[in-house]
Amino acid sequence: MEALQINTQLLEQLKQLGQMRSLPPDTVMMNEDDYINAIPIVLKGSIKVMRTDEDGREILLYYIKPGESCVMSFLGATCNERSKIKAVVEDTAEVLMIPISKATELVHTVPGWVDFIFQLYNRRFEELLEVVNAIAFQKMDDRLWDLLQTKSKLIQSKEITTTHQQLADELGTAREVISRLLKQLEKSNKVELGRNKITLL
Repeated sequence: MEALQINTQLLEQLKQLGQMRSLPPDTVMMNEDDYINAIPIVLKGSIKVMRTDEDGREILLYYIKPGESCVMSFLGATCNERSKIKAVVEDTAEVLMIPISKATELVHTVPGWVDFIFQLYNRRFEELLEVVNAIAFQKMDDRLWDLLQTKSKLIQSKEITTTHQQLADELGTAREVISRLLKQLEKSNKVELGRNKITLL
């Protein structure tokens, strides 16, 4: 699924209202129950959006790619609710932070912003359906392979820097399960395993 591309004219308007931030990998931009003060527009890199259950287990919901934003943050803020998601920088990101007050004003003054939000909402709904389908119908080895391919496309490299625990967290399973499945992928000559590194072959 290709990333959305924000309209150039709209982006220039947003740059007048927001603040640019450069964020390294693993930066936690938002935790669950945080107050939402700004809406992120990703210009470079990527952000992963996670959900945590009562036992502290996490699962990956979707990625925010260049030209996209976090519609869940926008909807939560406009309803005066705290964050229901955790957002973590996956790949070094340049992010334009739009204050909530400005983002809500744009709904009434800039039709292109409304179109952008609706497109995002539709995209995220499709992605969440894919997550539900994967959990319900896909085997864990297929889900792991799909995740590795997605990460490779995001960073445009066959070499992925990650740990078995991070993959387990994103897929909502145990590290031991991921380690076993990665060994199987290595035996099948699909990947080469290194220290905190996985290379797709």
